[in-house]
Amino acid sequence: MRFENDSNRTAWILLVFVICALVLVGRLFFCSVIQAPEYSAIAEDIRKVDLVDEPRRGTIYDRNGNVLAISVDATTVYANPSEIKDIDATVAALVECLGGDEDAEEAYRASLMGPGINFSYVKRKADVDNAQKLKEKNLPGIYFLEDTRREYPYGQVAGQIIGCCSIEADPEANREYYKGLCGLEQQYDSILSGTPGRYAAERGADGTPIAGGVKEDTPAVDGQDIVISIDVELQQAAEERLLAGVEQMGGSSGTAVVMDGATGELYACASLPLFNPADRSEIEEGATQLKAASYLFEPGSVFKTVSMMSALESGAYGPDDQVFCPATIEADGYQVSDAHERGDATFTVRQILDQSSNVGISLITEKAGFDTLNDSIRRYGFDKLTGVDYPGEQLGYLLDFDQWSHIAGWNIAFGQGISVNALQVTRFFGALVNEGTACTPHFLVSLPQSGEQPQYATEDIVENDEALPTIQSMLQTVVSDGTGKMAAIDGFEVAGKTSTAEIYDEENGGYRKGVYTLCFSGFLANSSSQLVCFVSANEVPGEGTVTHIFRDIMTTAIDRFNITPE
Repeated sequence: MRFENDSNRTAWILLVFVICALVLVGRLFFCSVIQAPEYSAIAEDIRKVDLVDEPRRGTIYDRNGNVLAISVDATTVYANPSEIKDIDATVAALVECLGGDEDAEEAYRASLMGPGINFSYVKRKADVDNAQKLKEKNLPGIYFLEDTRREYPYGQVAGQIIGCCSIEADPEANREYYKGLCGLEQQYDSILSGTPGRYAAERGADGTPIAGGVKEDTPAVDGQDIVISIDVELQQAAEERLLAGVEQMGGSSGTAVVMDGATGELYACASLPLFNPADRSEIEEGATQLKAASYLFEPGSVFKTVSMMSALESGAYGPDDQVFCPATIEADGYQVSDAHERGDATFTVRQILDQSSNVGISLITEKAGFDTLNDSIRRYGFDKLTGVDYPGEQLGYLLDFDQWSHIAGWNIAFGQGISVNALQVTRFFGALVNEGTACTPHFLVSLPQSGEQPQYATEDIVENDEALPTIQSMLQTVVSDGTGKMAAIDGFEVAGKTSTAEIYDEENGGYRKGVYTLCFSGFLANSSSQLVCFVSANEVPGEGTVTHIFRDIMTTAIDRFNITPE
């Protein structure tokens, strides 16, 4: 009986042993065969370092080589949290060297924590000197990468033109990078940004590289530099004169453009409010837009230059022809009169322009033919975008000719019932000093690394070249004898046209009372320069003029570029 019990006990022990052995073998098989790839991948992830080599963004230069936007050296700090020995001490060192408030301290702490994490960004694009102080502490688990940071040395000068960048995140690629957000940074982002590289390798537990462990080592391709047409000193002067002038008149905003009529190169271009890409803590509404391209307005009397040029080209009138101009004229139940009350009068065609007579230009346009004016407006380019290399150009409003009424024809003749942008006006005036050829306004001049110089479209918009010296002479009379006297510059024959335009209220219909858009567009006739300058001030209470702003900007240009009379 005792023998039988011992035998049973032995059998049970053997059975338990077999079961345990089978469990262990099964577990070993499961771990070494079934889960082996997963464990291998986890081990490799622990050893692996996968970093993006960010390219240096291209530099933006003005026409004289002054740096307007540049990527300067910076340092990105990252960590291997599994190597951190004392989190509190490491966080304290980060705050001491890299700076930051309580939120930054918490962000540092979060970047150093987490089981199984072997890579975490601590601070990107840190100051090089601050990062060096941190490096000298030899903190376990803290590593450093060479990086760049975007800076704008001239601050708000040309800020709207240059624009700015945002820092975009790509979690899948584990990278953050600069992307053009507005201005030329956005327009030429693909040229400036370059192509990122990548470094992937395996390291030992102590962080030392494993021999043969480099999986990928592709260097970044830096972005290209660009040279733009802006002269930063003239740009600064234009911004200062525009800001002072508009504030003095009580306007809400304004625009100034200086363009070479012979090439389309924009030497200066500014609008209010100004924008500082180096300090974006406070950005006023509309500051990031260059209103010369994006803001539409009824041009008013400056558009009489367009109507007069059309009439002169048609041969219907010469500058000394006389036109009887009643105090008022009427069509379709509407009356047209001049801005200032007067009686019936007879004006020469030249006087109609220099005195800016609404009645006179209406009668001239009607006799030359409304169809002629419509064709000219379209030939002069006011029905299409200028093609400027800047994001957000807006196209104005021009009524289809089959919808023109009698009163609409008159209104359009003196710049009402049509909307344009400032670059369209500047382009047209540029053609008047460039033998009738209109050039595409543009900023990009060259890509110095490749030697590429972009070509821009030109268009012959004047059919009757004999009208060119006539319109130039008449525009000089506007300054010498007419409404543009404050634009005069000693020693030069200034030519241009003023405007005091009503502002249409789209929400309520009709024109707003007591506020105007003031404009002047002109050039230095018979000089060594073909620069054209357009200036406007928006929502100015009461009448006024921006001719003095034009005068100040062009006087700066004369001194800057040694312009001489001819």
